[in-house]
Amino acid sequence: MNRAKILRYSLFGLLYFTQGTILSFFTALNALYLLGFGIDMTRIGILGTIALLPFVIKVFLGMLSDKVNLFGKGHRKPYIVIGLVVQIICLVLVPLIDPGRFFWQYVMIAFMLQLGMALYDTCTDGLALDTTPLSEKGTIQGFMVGGRAVGVIVTASLVGLLAENVSWNAVFWVLAVLTLPPFLLLGRVKEPIRPQEREFDWKAFAAFKQLPVIGLATIGFIFFLIIVGTNQLVNPFLQREFNISLSTAGFFTTIWGIGVIMGSILGGALINKVGNRNAIFISMGIAFAAIMALAGISQLAIAWIIVTLFGLCYGTYQTVYFAISMEYTDPRIAATMFSILMAVTNIGQGVGLGLTGFFSDSFGFQTTFVIMALLNLLALPFLSMIFGGRFKKRTVQAG
Repeated sequence: MNRAKILRYSLFGLLYFTQGTILSFFTALNALYLLGFGIDMTRIGILGTIALLPFVIKVFLGMLSDKVNLFGKGHRKPYIVIGLVVQIICLVLVPLIDPGRFFWQYVMIAFMLQLGMALYDTCTDGLALDTTPLSEKGTIQGFMVGGRAVGVIVTASLVGLLAENVSWNAVFWVLAVLTLPPFLLLGRVKEPIRPQEREFDWKAFAAFKQLPVIGLATIGFIFFLIIVGTNQLVNPFLQREFNISLSTAGFFTTIWGIGVIMGSILGGALINKVGNRNAIFISMGIAFAAIMALAGISQLAIAWIIVTLFGLCYGTYQTVYFAISMEYTDPRIAATMFSILMAVTNIGQGVGLGLTGFFSDSFGFQTTFVIMALLNLLALPFLSMIFGGRFKKRTVQAG
């Protein structure tokens, strides 16, 4: 692997790493922070909904970067810089706001922080699509999914300790510092000049009428419904079965993250070695086995192994789906089309969270795990749409 390629892979890993730190905070620690100021769960829920809105509108952020070469500096890197700077500023400002007294000001800061993250997230995907040959799609997605998992691990381990032993102010300042590493490499990775055949073209949206793209979006919805819906049940299930402490739950999140990193490596290898169709079949088999194993946990010692296996399943599914999505993305609307495919997976996540919450209350955790494992079978009919349909895949090789 040459030096330029190592730099490019490292940049994408770092950009996803800093994204993982923020996602981990908002999913695991933000509610605890606000409860300390007397904020009720209803308002915390409202905040969560508003803070996620940028990921609904990120399609338009992708369209902006596809169309506009900002200040003549490029279609991706200037937007990535702006997004990172917005995130840093918001993290520095957060400790200055008392959410108990100025709740809506805190909501606005959270919204702007997530908007900055959505901007650099979308443009990072666009830059990856612009610069990555199809032969490297599995490897680059392995770096990105793995980088985000490392961010989650660091946040789950370090930030929790800081909040408990130092202060919440230290938490936000450390998160701001963890946003800085991508700047070390941004100036050293060149954004290629876009050739004429890759200029933004509204006609490219016709790709969404084609069966392979419809099939791909559908299995993305199913895959993320399964893995994200299942993931929210793991710690509550272990807490009910074995009465684990909050710190132990944090350690389970850490080993889950290690499994995700392993899965990102495995997913990239599968795409590169056995091809798209076989990679999906193997990923589905791993997911079925891992989720069924969760239903059979009878001892806490075994849970450590099975949760790691589920993390492996999670990382493999993500890496394989993201890599295949890169191949089916039209380079004329790269960031826009990829963000739309990701938006479908976000909808799947929301549905999965609601379903597993309802199923676990109605049928119990073990039965819900079995149901989620079996839902993998729903993807089978759509595989023929992807690999049996006619579609002109991305043929322009990135430079």
